[in-house]
Amino acid sequence: MSGDTLPPLREVIAAHGLNADKRFGQHYLLDLNLTRKIARLCGDMSQATVFEVGPGPGGLTRALLEEGAGRVLAIEKDSRFLPALEQISAAFGGRLSVQEADALKVDEPALVPEGPRLLASNLPYNVGTALLIKWLEADPAWWERLVLMFQKEVAERVVAQVGEKQYGRLAILTAARASSRYAMTLPARAFTPPPKVDSAVVVLEPLAEADRFQDVAALSIVTESAFGQRRKTLRKSLGQAANLAATTSEALLEETGIDPGARAETIPPQGFMDLARAWRAAKGS
Repeated sequence: MSGDTLPPLREVIAAHGLNADKRFGQHYLLDLNLTRKIARLCGDMSQATVFEVGPGPGGLTRALLEEGAGRVLAIEKDSRFLPALEQISAAFGGRLSVQEADALKVDEPALVPEGPRLLASNLPYNVGTALLIKWLEADPAWWERLVLMFQKEVAERVVAQVGEKQYGRLAILTAARASSRYAMTLPARAFTPPPKVDSAVVVLEPLAEADRFQDVAALSIVTESAFGQRRKTLRKSLGQAANLAATTSEALLEETGIDPGARAETIPPQGFMDLARAWRAAKGS
């Protein structure tokens, strides 16, 4: 089965009245050459279930199936797209199944309990970061690779290195749980309707279980506190979200070998992981 019998995506959008809904952060990528490039970043999909969040009219969905995905499970919140997605499923012999649901609430591994699982999505702008954090926090990791499109500035924050302007909480949370790389940039003009900013695709793979930092909650708290006031030194910024007195903050920083006079953007992820452990021990829970 193939998608050769399917009408062009623009015709599908017109026939079903699928104008993009700003409430859902929808911007359609209709260029099949670009969607195929994104699909190929998933690697060998022949034995895998590929989860896709927010497939919309199905541009990336078609590409995933054409590039050999064994099965695609699409999570779509907007019921307007279901008839168009059913057409794709029929054209590809039922290898696509669609669940009408909120991706922030679904239990992905429960939907497909066994076998390789990948995730590829042109993420809705309004929930992209929240979804990434949800997947990073999953324990154990249920996915083998994430191929995700974000606004370009968010993608840069995911892969940022210490000392870079974009370096912050998101880069540290990502580094604690996965390896990441910036894969490609997509200009705003590639989308319908064009957003105000460019987009980019990042690829993430989970770290080995022994290398994954486990206390993500503590790491989230100390990074929120440290980066909440970026211009202040850690001695001054660490107290708020972490709920620490200034003297305790300074003691924990010194215990972990971090200069209390340093600013958050100069501390590598491992430093924050050490600090999260010390914070947890100090809190006694």
